[in-house]
Amino acid sequence: MSQTTPSVWRERLASPLTWHFAGCGVLVILALVLGARFAMDWSATSSSTTDALANKQTQLKLLEIQTAPMRGMDKRIAATRDQVKDFHAKRIPASYSAIESRMIELQVKPGVRLSRLQYAQGKPDSGLTEITMDAGISGDYSQIMHFVNSLERDKNFFLIRAMALTSQQGGQVNLRLRVSTWLRPADVPRGLPSTESLDSGLAAGGKESQQP
Repeated sequence: MSQTTPSVWRERLASPLTWHFAGCGVLVILALVLGARFAMDWSATSSSTTDALANKQTQLKLLEIQTAPMRGMDKRIAATRDQVKDFHAKRIPASYSAIESRMIELQVKPGVRLSRLQYAQGKPDSGLTEITMDAGISGDYSQIMHFVNSLERDKNFFLIRAMALTSQQGGQVNLRLRVSTWLRPADVPRGLPSTESLDSGLAAGGKESQQP
């Protein structure tokens, strides 16, 4: 069996082919190391990107849920404003005289008599001003209930605050009624109206209601 002498080893190490194989081996090892490193980095990056994307999608979904009630808000606000304007135009009296005239008209059909109608004016502000009326009504029970029902259903907005029976004689009932309505700021005078025209109007209304 032959033995390799040191000179032979030196010759082999000095051979270009030997260095070629050694270089190839180093390159293969380096490629394997770099490939493994790249795979690990890619896996970590992919996982991080997936988590970030999932978080963004979750945030977007939450924003969609939170902003859902706000969608179309401008259109709803505009529609509400139109409804308020329409309500003011159709159901809010234009003046004290309009309130007075309507109260006198409403007493005629049921045949009741308004014996008193006194005003109290709320504090004017940027919105509607409340006008409270303290009224005395006389008539039989069915007539008064008819009047109250007509008042609640009237085209003008009247809100009954309180009713109290003051006296009853035979079939006649005297009722005290407290009613509120409202005026727009531009229609509110500085002071309360005179009761002289109201008294004459109530008297005329009373006579008309007594006609067959």
